[in-house]
Amino acid sequence: MEKSKFKKLLLILGFLAFVILMAYFIWTAFFKKQIITETPPPGTSTSTGTGLPISPDGSGQIIDPTGTSSIIISPDTPQTRPQSTTQQEGFQPSTVAIGGITKTTTLVSSGSSNPTISRDGNSVQFYNQADGKFYLVNESGDLIPLSNKVFHNVQEVEWAPNKTKAVLEYPDGNKIVYDFSTEKQVTLPKHWEDFSFSTDSNKLVNKSLGLDPDNRWLIVSNSDGSQSRALEFIGENDKNVIPSWSPNNQAVAMYTEGIDFNRREVFFVGLNDENFKSTVIEGWNFSGAWSKTGDKLLYSVSSPKNELKPNLWIVNAQGDNIGVNRTDLNIETWVEKCTFASDTEVYCAVPTSLPKGSGLNSELAKNSNDNLYKINIQTGQKELIAIPDKAYNVSSITVSQDQKNLFFTDNVNGGIHKIQLQ
Repeated sequence: MEKSKFKKLLLILGFLAFVILMAYFIWTAFFKKQIITETPPPGTSTSTGTGLPISPDGSGQIIDPTGTSSIIISPDTPQTRPQSTTQQEGFQPSTVAIGGITKTTTLVSSGSSNPTISRDGNSVQFYNQADGKFYLVNESGDLIPLSNKVFHNVQEVEWAPNKTKAVLEYPDGNKIVYDFSTEKQVTLPKHWEDFSFSTDSNKLVNKSLGLDPDNRWLIVSNSDGSQSRALEFIGENDKNVIPSWSPNNQAVAMYTEGIDFNRREVFFVGLNDENFKSTVIEGWNFSGAWSKTGDKLLYSVSSPKNELKPNLWIVNAQGDNIGVNRTDLNIETWVEKCTFASDTEVYCAVPTSLPKGSGLNSELAKNSNDNLYKINIQTGQKELIAIPDKAYNVSSITVSQDQKNLFFTDNVNGGIHKIQLQ
């Protein structure tokens, strides 16, 4: 009798275990999958199977200087685009930059280098590595030669502000100034390096680096190399000197000196032995760009405080205000990926993620993808304006004079691409 009751109890327990196990398998096979793939609420990122997360389309999100916002979009937070927009049925990128995935038009597929906004303010001119010629490309993608002359294997191009002249540098050290309006060229000395044109495009400032350190100077000359004169002795500190003619003609160069392990001092050099104030920077690998009027300096540095990633700062850089309002913009990118659209607005290509140490070695970030931001340097507000519809590692950007289009080049193919801002 006791054995019979025990067997019944075992059968009941076994049946209950079987029912629970079957219920679990049914839930796993049907209901659990349904919960995972349920449509997320508006504003939440979604995923396309094997693709990367897709940021929601819509207006750009703004971060105020304190970092508070209803939705915070930070350069530290990856804002990636899908591997292929065709993975989403019916998906169409926005034709105008409003903060989400944005249509990107390729104007030049590959081979461009040293692009700059053209004289008309709304096109881009560049050197074409494939055929050795210079072209202008407009917003419709039409190519117009700037000259029929072929320049083989040009390595660097420094454009004059009027965009009709340029210093062309070759791998063998030869350097010429070419005037596209007159189609004339002059040869510069091989030991002249690092050129910057004056605001009227009629003068040059550069380094004259003799073999003997006692014969190394910062010099200024006419744009054809004539009437050169020494401004400052460089000696063995040539790597710390940066020729850079400011738009207001106050400074023609900068040089840096170390203060301690992490800080350096930036000095400004004028044409007439002026005794300008200096400013302190916190970090290494300093690189700067003048604002439109030359009263401010946008620069990037790398510091152990941010794992040696590039970081953007802004500082006043004119007269008695030099060094005033030095502000960390909390944007991790290089100044070379930025451009001034006005005296207060800057557009930057910002990597979605950066490895440690990339501020000292940009090659570490060659596989990173960039999104596009607009920064108000007066208020510190950052706005995500566009996520390109394909993955690009941006080398440089520029904005048309009417601010209707943003042009950028990619590091992989040297292509020139356009995003419509308005």
